[in-house]
Order: sequence, then C-alpha cells, then structure tokens
Amino acid sequence: MAATEFTPIASAAGGALIGVSAVMLMLLSGRIAGISGIVGRLLPPYGQSGIPEAGAFVIALLAAPIAYAAVTHEAVVQAVSSNVPLMVGAGLLVGFGAGLGGGCTSGHGVCGLSRLSPRSIVATLVFMATAMVTVFVVRHVIGGAP
Repeated sequence: MAATEFTPIASAAGGALIGVSAVMLMLLSGRIAGISGIVGRLLPPYGQSGIPEAGAFVIALLAAPIAYAAVTHEAVVQAVSSNVPLMVGAGLLVGFGAGLGGGCTSGHGVCGLSRLSPRSIVATLVFMATAMVTVFVVRHVIGGAP
C-alpha cells in the first residue's frame, strides 16, 4: 500500500485558502460555497443567474493544478479509474446524494460545520462513515487497489 506524503504546510495553506474563499463568497454574495451548488448554477433551469461567478469558479477549479505545477515545477498526478461503468455509477451516486442531502461534501463540510448547522453535521457524519465503509470494503473485502 502506498503511503501519502505528509505535507502539513501545503495542507494548512490550502485549508486556509478554502476557508477565506468560503467566507468571501458568503460576505460578498450571501451564498454558501458548495461545489455542486456552484456548478448547478451553470445548468438549466438555474443557468441564467450567477453564470459569471459560477463560471469563474469552475475555471479556477480546473486551472488550479496547472497553476500549482507552474509554480512548484512538480507534475500534479491524479489516479482515475479506467473502469467507465464504475465511474458513471459513482458519479450518479454522488450527484443523487448531493441532491438528496441538500448539498455536497464541500458545502456541508466546510460551510455547514462552521455555521454549526445540525443538518450539515449529520450529513458530514454520513459522508465520512460512508467513505470509511467504502474504503474498508474495497481494500479488505473485495481486494481492490490501495
């Protein structure tokens, strides 16, 4: 099993930037910073309102690894499964879960917890428990990759 590199300074800086961004979005627009909600504003029937902000957010989300690589001169490596049915199923489940839960992990976990929202606390506990069970099942029951 491959170990993940310990990067406390980069992780703290990234967390601080996420926090500052979430606070700025709330202060300047009154909106909660959740990725599913922001991306949803680009799609019908909500696509007419908030396209500039949502579009800028999605562009920045996609450009961040490129900017990181340019500044650090390190390639950003992300492993993605080549199993298309698995990826489609996972995407549908995540989308359905975000809709059912009234938001995504970033909206509930970052903004909801900081506001002490009971709904977000429960949602985040469910996300985390599901992630732990999924990792255990994939790694130890069905023998998937680490």
